[in-house]
This record gives sequence, structure tokens and C-alpha cells, in this order.
Amino acid sequence: MTDRPLALITGASKGIGRAVADSLAGTHDLLLGGRDEEALASLAAGLPSARPWAVELTDERALAAAVADIDRLDVLVHSAGISRLGPLTEVTAADWRESYELNVVAVVELTRLLLPALRAAEGHVVLINSGSGIKANPKWGPYAASKFALRAYADVLRAEEEPNGLRVTSVHPGRTATGMQKAVRDFEGGDYVPEKYMRPESVAAVVKAAVDTPRDAHVHEIVIRQPNR
Repeated sequence: MTDRPLALITGASKGIGRAVADSLAGTHDLLLGGRDEEALASLAAGLPSARPWAVELTDERALAAAVADIDRLDVLVHSAGISRLGPLTEVTAADWRESYELNVVAVVELTRLLLPALRAAEGHVVLINSGSGIKANPKWGPYAASKFALRAYADVLRAEEEPNGLRVTSVHPGRTATGMQKAVRDFEGGDYVPEKYMRPESVAAVVKAAVDTPRDAHVHEIVIRQPNR
């Protein structure tokens, strides 16, 4: 690693997380978070100053061990997440628990553990949320509820930590051309046509713009939608 700012990105091996890694690689050293160490190593090999940071985010002991050596962190991007979809009569308690464990609890705990490092750098926490964190639709119960909770968490974190120099940004993309979107379209019984959706790189560009915003401004929330064509 160099003396450049350090960014940790969860969910970095694919989708929006990978696009964010690419967008920040020119200005930041990177810790690439995820479960698939081989995929992370392959991604890191193609970036200027990056290394894999493989950990199961819902394993509290593993998470604590993984952050033990991080004493300063400029940017934390939470991009890992899951979607559990279905009518309320069919989604199970396990669906709800899994949604909250990864989409909310893991975010909360990782941020808590890294707060000293983030405060030391007067850092920036970026939470990749969703349009479902603003409006809940039928059959999206566990996912939407977890994203509403994530938005509330971001608001509280911002209010508590802004006096310590932290910036906190919630990003709410609409439908984006990722593997998760393909799974959603399979659930909905429709074709997956990537050209109909935003590219992950477009979302990543907005994330980078928030990170690069001068210190006299604080971007609280960004809502992004694909054009209605």
C-alpha cells in the first residue's frame, strides 16, 4: 500500500461494488471485501494498489479480527447485500433474518468496529442502498424493510458522527445491470435485458463524485434512476 487515502469496499467482487473499486482505484489504495478470495485476488491483481479483504461479514469474530490492523480509513463503502423476495404469506422468518443480518446488522457492526479509524481520517461512509429504501413495493418485504432500516441507520450515524468529522452518504440506485437484477427478473418471470438498466459504472461514478466532494460540503443522500424510455 502507498500513502494515498485508503478505501474499504464490501461486495467488491461483482456488481456495483466492483465498479466502485474500479472508480476509486486511481486515487485510493483499496481493501476489496467479499467472500470469494480467489475472485478478490484476481480483481486486486488488475488494480494499481489493492489487496483482497476476504471475510464473512455476518461472523462477528472473523469481522473483528479482519479489522484489527486498520488504524486509519478514509472511505468505507458498504455494497454487499442480498435480496429475499416473495409475498408476505410465503417469505419465511429465515428470509427476514438473513436480509437484516447482511443488509443491516453486518453494516452496523463493521462501521462500529471501524469508527476509530474513520474518525482518525475524518472519513466518509457510503451506503449503497436502493430505491426500495425509499418506496416499498409488493413482494419486496424483507429487502425493502432492511433497506428502510439501512437508511435510518445512515441518518443516525450522520447525526452522531458529523461532529467528529465524518461524512455519511446514502446512495439509492434504481434498477442496475447486475447479477442481483438478473435474479430479480427471474423471480418476476421476465427477461433480463441489461441495456434497459443503469450500468454499475454509472452508480460508481456518482459514489466517486460524493467521495470527491470538497470538505465544505456533505452529500447526505443521492437518488439515481434510469431514464424512462
